[in-house]
This record gives sequence, C-alpha cells and structure tokens, in this order.
Amino acid sequence: MQPAQAAVAAKAPASGAPNGKAGGPEAKGSRRRFGGFFLDRLDRVSLSAKLVAVTLVVLIVGLVGISASIRQLADSYLLDKTDTQLNSQKDLVFRNIDLLRDKSSNNGLNSYFLQIRYVENGKLTDKIETPLYPILEGNVVSTPQLPTNSQITADMIGKPFTTNAVVTTTSRMGAGSGSASSGGASSGAPVASIVTPGRKVIQAANSPWRVAAYQWYDDNDNYKGVVFIGLSLADQIDLINTLTKYCLTVGLAIVLLGGSLAALVIQRTLDLLKRIEKTAAKIAAGDLSQRVPWAPENTEVGSLSASLNTMLARIETSFHEQERTTAKMKRFVSDASHELRTPLAAIHGYAELYTMQRGMPGALERADESISHIEKSSQRMTVLVEDLLSLARLDEGRGIDMTQTVSLTTVVADALDDLHALDPEREVTRGTVAFTPATDLDHPASIAIEPGDMASVSLTGDASRLRQVVTNIVGNIHRYTPADSPARVGLGVMPASITPESLSRMPSGDESMRHFLEAAEVGRSMNTGTNYAVLRFEDHGPGVPEESRAQIFERFYTADPSRAREKGGTGLGLAIAQSVVKAHKGLICATPTEGGGLTFTIVLPIGPVAPAAGAPAASDAAPGDARSRDKGKGREKGHRTSWFSR
Repeated sequence: MQPAQAAVAAKAPASGAPNGKAGGPEAKGSRRRFGGFFLDRLDRVSLSAKLVAVTLVVLIVGLVGISASIRQLADSYLLDKTDTQLNSQKDLVFRNIDLLRDKSSNNGLNSYFLQIRYVENGKLTDKIETPLYPILEGNVVSTPQLPTNSQITADMIGKPFTTNAVVTTTSRMGAGSGSASSGGASSGAPVASIVTPGRKVIQAANSPWRVAAYQWYDDNDNYKGVVFIGLSLADQIDLINTLTKYCLTVGLAIVLLGGSLAALVIQRTLDLLKRIEKTAAKIAAGDLSQRVPWAPENTEVGSLSASLNTMLARIETSFHEQERTTAKMKRFVSDASHELRTPLAAIHGYAELYTMQRGMPGALERADESISHIEKSSQRMTVLVEDLLSLARLDEGRGIDMTQTVSLTTVVADALDDLHALDPEREVTRGTVAFTPATDLDHPASIAIEPGDMASVSLTGDASRLRQVVTNIVGNIHRYTPADSPARVGLGVMPASITPESLSRMPSGDESMRHFLEAAEVGRSMNTGTNYAVLRFEDHGPGVPEESRAQIFERFYTADPSRAREKGGTGLGLAIAQSVVKAHKGLICATPTEGGGLTFTIVLPIGPVAPAAGAPAASDAAPGDARSRDKGKGREKGHRTSWFSR
C-alpha cells in the first residue's frame, strides 16, 4: 500500500462515522437550516389558511382513524362469526360424514370446503378425499391451501386459521370424483377446461379461506383421520370493502363540508380583525376618533374590540388632555414672559431716563419720579414672582400645612371687615347657605344665601392659604365691581354622598356644582357621606361671559388685561385659589348671579357624617335652613326629591 492510500484509508472511518466530528455539526446545521426554512415558510402563510388547513387535517385524521377502527371491528366481528360457524358445522359433518363420502354431495352451489385425511396405525396416510368444494360461475374452483401431513401439529387441531386460495377450473361432470391425491393442495385432480370467468368471480375465487382442522373418531371412538372444514372469506372481504368505500365517501363529504364551513366561519370571524386593522391604520394616520367595529363581547374578537375601544378612548382623552396642557403651558410661558417683561421694561426705561436727565436742571425732582415708577414696577414683578413660586409649590404639593385647625367663619369675617374698610358705601349681606331640595324636573336642588348670622364652621387645613383664597375673591369684588353694587356672602354646612377625592377631581364648572347638589340631596335624606363647608360669594358687577367662565381659573387669564393691569391684577389669583382648594380636597366654581354678576362657591370637606338616631343632620343646626320650611313639600305633591331616582 502506498503512503497516500494509507492516509486515505486512515481518514475514511473518521469521516464516515455517524458521530464523527467532521460530519456531526454539519448534519445538525443542515437540520437547523431545514427547520428554519420550514418555519419561515409557515410564518408567511396567512392565519386563515393555517386555521383551515389545521381543521382539514384534524377532520381527515379523525375520519381515517374512525374508518380504520370501524373496518377493524367489523373484520374481527365477521371473523369471529366465521369461526363460530365452522365450529358449529363440525358436529353436523361428523354425523353425516358417510353420506358426504358416498354420494355426490357437491352437485349444486356450495360455499363450504371439506377434506378428509385418513389415518392408519395412528399416522396420516396419502389417502385424501375432498367431497365438498365450491364451484363458482364459469366452473371456477377455489380451494384453500392446506398444510401437508408432516406440517400438521397438535396445536393446529381445533384452531381456525386463515390461508390463501388455490384457484382452478373444472367441468361440472368431474366435480366430486373423490379420487385421492397427495400433497398439501386440494385433491381430486379436476379436469381443466378452457373457461373465461369474470373479474368478480376471479376476485372471489382468490379470496383467502378460514379453515379449521378437527380429529375424526367413529362411533367406537376409533381415530379415523383429520377433517378440514373451510369457509371462503370472499363475502366477508366484499362486505369490508363496501363498508370501507362507504366510510371513505362519507368521510370525503364530511371533510369537504367541514372545510367549507370552517373557511366560511374563519373568514367571517377574521373579517372583524381586518376591519380592526383598517381602523388601526386610520388611527396611525392621526384620526384618534376612530373606533374598532362592535362585536359581541362573549367572543374573543368582541372582547378584543371592547378592550381596544376602551384603550383608544383613554388614548384620545390623554392626547387631547396633553394638547390642552401643552397649549396651556405655551400660553403660560408667553403670558409669564409678557408679564415679567412689562415691569422689567419699565424699570429699564426709567433707569435710562434717570441717567439721561441726571445732569439737567431739576434732575432731583425728576429722579424721585423715576425712582417711584421703578419701585412700583419692581413691586409688581415681586408680587408676580411670588405668585408664580406659590403656584409651583402648590403643584409640587409643598407650601401648604394641612394640620392646622381653621375657623372658616373668622377668616370670612375678617375679609368682609377689610372689604367694608375699603368700600364703606358697599352693602354687604352676611348669611347662611341654605339647601333647597328638588321638587320636580324643572326645579332641581339649589342653594341660596339667607340673611342672618353665618354658621360657625371649623375644619382642618392651612389657615394662611384659606385666608389667601377668601381675600383674593373679596379683593376681586372690590377691584372689579362698582363700589355701590351690593354683595352677599354666606357660609353653611351640609352633608353630601360624595368623597372628597372624587370632589377634588371634578372640574370647576356648573356641571360639577349640579353633581354636588345631587349628592347633597342624597346625603341629607340618608344622613350619610361627608360634611362639607359651603362658602358662597355673590356680587352684582359686570360678571364674566359664559364662554370665559371656564377659563377664569387658568393662569394669567384676565377678561380685560388692560383693566386688570390698572387694578394691579396679575391673572394668577384665581389659579392660586383653585390650587389651594384642590389641595384641601375641595371644589371651587364660578356661576352667574341671578340678576347679573358673578358667584363663587367654595366647597371644603369637614369630616364624615356622624350617624345618630333621632339627631338632626349637620345642616339643620345652621339658622335659616330652607329645609325646615320646605320639609315634605316634594312628597306631599308626589314630586321627585332626588335626581338619582330618575
């Protein structure tokens, strides 16, 4: 052997080994590539096609399994029936064996096969008789292929077995000759004749046989031989084949029908997903008002649609809220820049004027005037910056102490005393906020100020911040309403079936006040919920247009900027008031005054209602409560007294 040949021979086993290092990783990589290619192709198939294909596969596998089971059960049943039939014919053959041997019993149609093998001295001989065998159409003879004498064992006796058929043709005259033959095949050596049988006859003749071997004893219990009794399985096979064809036909119809129904149902179901896809495309294009088509929520697609619509509604709300917040922020930055630039420009201008006039005659007198203007501008800027810092602290949850006990009555009284000192000629009416329940749909629940002493109200909060709120509203009455216009201020307590957290989340508008009054009606009637201090300021000034009332709590908003600047306003007072009230879990609203003007209503939580049997509600202690006058009025007239009973 040459060296090169030896090297090749040495390398051959390693490269051909199943677990060789050279072939193993490559085979694994090939399998991975094939699996990845198949999965990649599968991922490209649409979901509807996958579902229809899976449905068809399940139907086909199920029907094939059922058909195979039916075929197997029927075959076993018919085979057992054939074995029983052979055993039942055994005794009949033994009783009539002489008749079967002596006469030509094979004249006529016959489906049984009978062969007798004789015994001498306890051993089988070559003497064999075949008195019965079926003759089919066209003189076709079908006989079972039997074992030879040497192949017969004791285990074969009495146990039926299946064997192939031996097909020959013979004339009817030679049938049943009873001549002996040797070998395992049927004896008698029939005379062949030229016959052309049909396909069905040949198929039946080639069908296997069910044969049983029995030992034959005469009446004296002498062992005479072995008898083979056989029955063709042609009819059984024909029945099984017919049953199989029927199962396949019905199965094919079921597969076609099931596939069609599955495709229809899947297509109809996935149509909703396609509509969802189109809706998502429109939303992606910027139309957040689009919603997913409705579907029954007890379905998967319907549940998905409901969840998506809920999510889309929240996204749209959040998006619009973000837009409003961004717009407010831009407006706030612009307004803040403008408000800060105005005093800074004044300071800068008067400083330049002072510099220019410093060497001129009368400079001292003009310097005092310039310094006075600079001082006013700096004071305005200081107030503005302090208000901005105050709002920033409130937004961050700082700058407020909620652990103090505040006498709200004292705070309001001090502010009204200041208003009287500023406007001695103004008529200011003090009183109690009284609640009037609803009588019918046209007369909902309301509150009004009844002249008299204000209720004594104390609560937990920040005294300086609440005083700032009251002073700001009273100061607005002084600055923006005529000095001779009347004003009314009332304070009362009433229960309401609404939590402070829910109240503080409500916007500052008329609708929020209506919701609170409905909750107050329920709280009064059931003596439950939370006690709230209700503070109301009514003026009869120029008021605020309806379209502007929703904006008066925005930062730097002023209905008349020039007039507000003349009065010393910055546009931050009501924004600070709203932030303070919200920090106290309360509500502040601006509504029109009956007869003209503006009304501010502040609702602040005091504490939970203490239920006491027979004790009046907290608002009953307030003098001038309209409930004592109108008690039972709605019920006597049969009107609704609560909007929750609509």
